[in-house]
Amino acid sequence: MDFALIMLLILVGTGTVWGLDRWLWSAGREQRARALSEAGKAEAAELARKEPIYVEYARAFFPVILIVFFIRSFLVEPFRIPSGSMLPSLYIGDFILVNKFSYGVRLPVANNKILEAGQPKRGEVAVFRFPGNPSINYIKRVIGVPGDHILYKDKKIYINGKLMEQSDGRPYFFASGGDAQGEALRLTESLNGVKHDILTTNRLDPPLPEIVVPEGKYFVMGDNRDHSNDGRYWGFVPNQNLVGKAFLIWFSWDMAAQDKWFWERVVWNRIGNSIN
Repeated sequence: MDFALIMLLILVGTGTVWGLDRWLWSAGREQRARALSEAGKAEAAELARKEPIYVEYARAFFPVILIVFFIRSFLVEPFRIPSGSMLPSLYIGDFILVNKFSYGVRLPVANNKILEAGQPKRGEVAVFRFPGNPSINYIKRVIGVPGDHILYKDKKIYINGKLMEQSDGRPYFFASGGDAQGEALRLTESLNGVKHDILTTNRLDPPLPEIVVPEGKYFVMGDNRDHSNDGRYWGFVPNQNLVGKAFLIWFSWDMAAQDKWFWERVVWNRIGNSIN
């Protein structure tokens, strides 16, 4: 079940219990307690006045869940990077924050946009619900926006006929424990001025003719170009599937170093890094 739906159900449940107690049940308890008090049963009256345990929990948790639900639905949402498809920009074990406001405000669960606030731009790293299975979140870099002509040929991207420059090639060795092994070439790519690093290998590319990004959709790719299940294989990301723009690494955990202590597995120098 979708996590947002679970939170919504808990929010409604705790809010309903708290509201019913405030406006209905508490009056009955007070009436019974007053009757017991007038009968000289002070101890029983005190017990009758006491809130049930489930009301105490509902009253305590409702405001906390409401705040978390609001922040997670409309402002920022945390995600964990489970694969190496965005190497070298994002590592397996990175925990990131996504700006939910950047691509418009959407209703939780229904995902209908209720307020326009911006559109994805080329070079941004976006989280979206996978078109083939919307219950799964993907993270990729936006390559093409509506109307763009995209060609990927010989490990290079052409947008509207213009080659996106690649420079500063240097060797890169995949860390153990990931879903890619061996050596790659690390390059700095510029998508109309937005610079970021990518990885390529000598693996053959699938044939990809020039494509035109339809209205209301986006073309995305992983930075680890030869180890990424992205738009080259399954098509475009519809606007309604967008979740938000990834902007910050708030925690990083070394998934491969399982023999180390907790504090030794924290990758401190990645915490607080912005995502470009």
